[in-house]
Amino acid sequence: MLTIRNLKSYYGRMQALKGVSLHVEEGEVVSLIGANGAGKTTLLNSIVGLVSSRTGQILFSDTDIIQRNPRQIIRMGVSLVPEGRQLFAPLTVIENLILGAYQRYRKDKKSEIKSDLEKVFVLFPILKERKSQIAGTLSGGEQQMLAIGRSLMAKPKLILMDEPSMGLAPLITTQIFQIISELHKQGTTILLVEQNAEAALRISSRAYVIETGRVVLQGMSQELLHNQEVRRAYLGREYKEVWE
Repeated sequence: MLTIRNLKSYYGRMQALKGVSLHVEEGEVVSLIGANGAGKTTLLNSIVGLVSSRTGQILFSDTDIIQRNPRQIIRMGVSLVPEGRQLFAPLTVIENLILGAYQRYRKDKKSEIKSDLEKVFVLFPILKERKSQIAGTLSGGEQQMLAIGRSLMAKPKLILMDEPSMGLAPLITTQIFQIISELHKQGTTILLVEQNAEAALRISSRAYVIETGRVVLQGMSQELLHNQEVRRAYLGREYKEVWE
């Protein structure tokens, strides 16, 4: 579904990605792990066109999208759950969700969008309870659920998730990962950037390790989970299993 070849991305004169190559097959959850500043967020932003200065190939469903703008890429079926959630804080929950489907209003029937809204409420019952509440007044976990729900309203073929557990309590983190697992069971394809490396490796089939703008290691998630180098660098000795 997604194939990246020799992707180089720049912020002015600074090169953030230095020839990244990876792929995500349809129906997979693939994790991208690495230290802060390694280039993980830059990679996701480059895929959706938020980093305009980039070279290489980004193939989505066999179409090179590297010259496309964010609106075109979203319309093709790529959705981003951004780091920090970036909701429309003054708007209500329902207004945020409806805005997630704004690209669909020209081509899809309102009944289809309403049906997808109900599917989001099934996945996140708390959002239905709080649909008239101002988004900025939600708890951190509820805001993350809203950010994921908003991305689902675009009816994506591929969801890019950037640090969905950031700043959340352990119990809420567990709920978020359970939701990601449920989306996977429903057939959603996900490229996951996550600071909680062990939890990410446990719910993904494959993973890439990125350092200073380069992929330095890749493989099956279970293999990387038990790789001593990965454990020492990203998992640590004090980690408490998220599923306990």
